[in-house]
Amino acid sequence: MHIIKTTAMLFFSLLMFACQPEQAETAKQPSENGNEMPAIDAPAFAGDLLDGGFFSSQQLEGKAAIINFFASWCPPCRYEVPDMIELQKEYEQKGFTFVGVTVDEDLSKARAFTNDSGINYPVVIANKEIIDAYSQLLQEGLRSIPTSFVIGKDGTILTFFLGARNKAVFEALIQEALELQEQ
Repeated sequence: MHIIKTTAMLFFSLLMFACQPEQAETAKQPSENGNEMPAIDAPAFAGDLLDGGFFSSQQLEGKAAIINFFASWCPPCRYEVPDMIELQKEYEQKGFTFVGVTVDEDLSKARAFTNDSGINYPVVIANKEIIDAYSQLLQEGLRSIPTSFVIGKDGTILTFFLGARNKAVFEALIQEALELQEQ
């Protein structure tokens, strides 16, 4: 019984560590003289949707978006989905959308998860083009999930982060992405 308790405690400790948010990094790093460097354009991509349709990043033209790499088996990914669903409902009519990119190998499990959780935004099946394009933006490549990229209405990457976020953090990022174009 002691081994089971110890194993369970270790598992939950690791799970809680994995759920801790990391500091968001900005795609607009200041240069040595203090001026901002030019914005980084979000990579263009296209791929099959989990529900059978097709998605192209061209559909994001003029919209703010958060591209979220996730998997159905990932506890931190599952944690943030209800907030993302709620925020999608609230901000879709204001020119924003989430785009999920599933890295699940078992697409039947990914479909079951998206259906059961009620995901209301496009979910693209990860392909080599998408993974390579977004991996180039990260120092060590796209190696952990969830990983999210915040895209402004002008198509530039405003920030990216590793790890799950809560509704308040997502909402602040969405509002920032929407306001930047309006200035």
